[in-house]
Amino acid sequence: SRSNGIPERRCASVLESIIGTEITLTAFAACMAVSLALGLGIAFLCMYKTRYTQSFVVTLAIIPAVVQMVIMLVNGNIGAGVAVAGAFSLVRFRSAPGSAREIGMIFLAMAIGLATGMGYVVLAVLFFVVMAAFVLALSTLRFGAGNEQERELKITIPENLDYEGLFDDLFETYTRSARLERVKTSNMGTLYELDYRVVLRDARAPKEFLDQLRCRNGNLNIVCGRVASQEAL
Repeated sequence: SRSNGIPERRCASVLESIIGTEITLTAFAACMAVSLALGLGIAFLCMYKTRYTQSFVVTLAIIPAVVQMVIMLVNGNIGAGVAVAGAFSLVRFRSAPGSAREIGMIFLAMAIGLATGMGYVVLAVLFFVVMAAFVLALSTLRFGAGNEQERELKITIPENLDYEGLFDDLFETYTRSARLERVKTSNMGTLYELDYRVVLRDARAPKEFLDQLRCRNGNLNIVCGRVASQEAL
């Protein structure tokens, strides 16, 4: 077809001539090779600058090939497609909840499997290249990572101390900003747990800062760590 005199290219399926008929071994091998290669690429993409488990990345690598095989076996059969969709929906009841990144990678692997299962191997490769470049760019730019110096500070104090303004002078010395988020009682009301959101002046929490806090709170528990909701992509 043409649009404004410019010919439009069309992504053809390698199975276009055999839809509804038996699948040839050559077409199956081509789709399977692309599925495994792209599945391995998705696994490497998931491993980039993040925590992972071996079982998850291995499973992620084979998902495109598995989905591709299912789509090839359905091959236009609506009844079989509905049955397969119902079977796949049961998987979530036997799966531990994952992070947003893991769920996104699973959807990417399934989309690749759907494309290769229908024979659109060129489209699958193009889609993977675009998505991989986009994810790597966002990771490099630390998109959505927040402030690198922001920390969650939890301080335990005895009940006889007034927490209002107790650490203000230390916060002015070692942090750019500090905000009290929550106050919680513990140990039958004999202790207070103070949750602060602080932005440090340095990337690491200085030892003298923690030492000064320990002297102020009677050497009770102090926890300082990164904000859990701002993990890197």
